[in-house]
Amino acid sequence: MDSLKLDAGKTALVLIDLQNGIVGRATEPYSAAEVMRKGKRLAEAFRTRGAAVVYVRVDMGNFLRLPVDEPVRAPNAAAPPAEASEIAEGAGFGAGDLLITKRHWGAFAGTELEQKLRARGVETVVLGGISTNMGVESTARQGTGLGFAFVVVEDACASSMGTEAHRFAMERIFPRLARVRKTDEVVTGLG
Repeated sequence: MDSLKLDAGKTALVLIDLQNGIVGRATEPYSAAEVMRKGKRLAEAFRTRGAAVVYVRVDMGNFLRLPVDEPVRAPNAAAPPAEASEIAEGAGFGAGDLLITKRHWGAFAGTELEQKLRARGVETVVLGGISTNMGVESTARQGTGLGFAFVVVEDACASSMGTEAHRFAMERIFPRLARVRKTDEVVTGLG
């Protein structure tokens, strides 16, 4: 594995779904609190170097409903309160950070994320968040199809589907879409 070198002027940090309605859920192999701490550390490092920081949240009350076998919520269930869609206080969202609201799993579909990144000259996206196998993986798949390079931060992601699902994505899926690194490697490699 080569050492990571990132150009801060062409790199953005994108953190997925570190919001009130999600960070209270059980995640593995890292707790949501750990993922938020790592995300906050990454955000601080990116801001210090002048790189773009993006927080993505899902509009939990307006999630795109499609015919699926396991819907996000039952058809007649009440929508979650608006605060469930707000970025969690401990996630490190700061002044000047971009906030993208999505209505489905991936952060590129139906949002202005691609345009915002391209306007800033971003070529590489450093990605973390919850859940590894849904929002994070969907975003990486969509973004690689748009021509962005990715670095997935293994210890800044966690799965709501269990440790094995997280491990499978990090060992089998993401290495074909991205470079997989730890938080310390990303902070060190950010020039």
